[in-house]
Amino acid sequence: MSDNEMKVTAGAADAAGAAETGSSRERFGSRLGFLLISAACAVGLGNVWRFPYITGEYGGAAFVLIYLVFLVVFALPVLIMEYSLGRASQRGIARVFDVLEPKGSKWHVFKWPCGLVGNYLLMMFYTVVSGWMLIFAVKSATGAFGSLSPAEVSGVFAEMLGNPTEMVGYLAAVVALGVFVTNVGLRRGVERVTKVIMSCLLLLLVVLVIRSVTLEGAQEGLSFYLMPDFDKLFGNGPAGFFEACYAAMGQAFFTLGLGVGSMMIFGSYLGRDRSLTGEAVRVAGIDTFVAIMAGLIIFPACFAFGVEPGSGPALVFITLPSVFAQMPMGKLWCTLFFLFMSCAALSTIIAVFENIMAFSMDQWGMSRRSACIRNGIMIFLLSLPCLLGYNLWSDFVVPGIGDIQSLEDFILSSNLLPLGALVFVLFCTRKQGWGMENFLAEADQGRGLRFPRWAATYVKYVLPVLLIVVWVGGWIPVIMKWMGMA
Repeated sequence: MSDNEMKVTAGAADAAGAAETGSSRERFGSRLGFLLISAACAVGLGNVWRFPYITGEYGGAAFVLIYLVFLVVFALPVLIMEYSLGRASQRGIARVFDVLEPKGSKWHVFKWPCGLVGNYLLMMFYTVVSGWMLIFAVKSATGAFGSLSPAEVSGVFAEMLGNPTEMVGYLAAVVALGVFVTNVGLRRGVERVTKVIMSCLLLLLVVLVIRSVTLEGAQEGLSFYLMPDFDKLFGNGPAGFFEACYAAMGQAFFTLGLGVGSMMIFGSYLGRDRSLTGEAVRVAGIDTFVAIMAGLIIFPACFAFGVEPGSGPALVFITLPSVFAQMPMGKLWCTLFFLFMSCAALSTIIAVFENIMAFSMDQWGMSRRSACIRNGIMIFLLSLPCLLGYNLWSDFVVPGIGDIQSLEDFILSSNLLPLGALVFVLFCTRKQGWGMENFLAEADQGRGLRFPRWAATYVKYVLPVLLIVVWVGGWIPVIMKWMGMA
């Protein structure tokens, strides 16, 4: 037997041992709980904030079709791998490499940047933006927007950013909620609360879609969103098309939050009665459903009131409040919209908090209570620089990147996420890691959809190249700015 074969055999033995000792590990109370919690981790501001405005920028339905293709061929295989690693090891990102890696290898060093640092970075700015959603929900309910124009709403948004005291209060509320829910436990806390939040999110989604598509003049927005116009993709030549493809690839990848092991922890709570490919398809389907439905809220409303749908990130916080204000019962619809946004944000907060708490419990043997208190305090403190970057520390700017929030997002989205996913793909497909056969055997255990064998060559050789393309693509605009070319 070769050295590599001996290493893989040893890794498989460790995995078997982990499965036995993992019998006392917490489990989901139901399959629905797993699907909703996994979807909650994926469904977030990227679906209802980033997806609509990127779709608007790249011409509507034609972009959506490209996005769906990349979701299947690019993001879905990585999601299946994260679930497989978690279920095989019965651990989260903190211990998954220790359990599955061949003896003597050093894959476990990646758990620090891919797992702990990546999840912390995400929460360092995500909690702040989640606080904004709650602030705007309260302002909507109290009639603060009234019949304000977009310019006047922009003033309200700027006033909020300039008030660190207000934002610190809502940041504390968001962190406290995440700590409280995860401290209660997987079934009684995370699973139960996430079911409620996701149910509210889906209900609000349906109500808002019905209101939006029934507006006078909404048909033009529906046509823009649902009828492909490929001239808009090819109108700027090959460069414009490849730019749209890169944006679709990035959105498909980032929408599922892949690369920092956030999905791995939920795989570790799963039994082996269902195949992981089928479960991953369902979770990706829920995530995509929310993103597409969010477009059905935003585009008909924008066209009905003559608003540019590709107006960028300001679409949610500046443009839409003034759009809702023009509707009959605008105060109600604006409040419901920001409650919907808050549910999307909080669902991700709770899911990622569970991943962070589990890291501490797996790595250092902490109790759940201790992990929640310590990490809650750290997340709150580490989120303050992002919050203060909009007011007291607004002079801090990194050339070519931007303010503190932009720097944190760049480190995570343009570096840790694609490189972390690359590590997972290489680990699952190379003999020097866990290996393709072990991955396929784990993914296919249970009833349901099997991982297609024809895709094995693709995920081994093509998928890593695509991940490198995403990583390099994130650096190109920064380098161009540094060189004075943009």
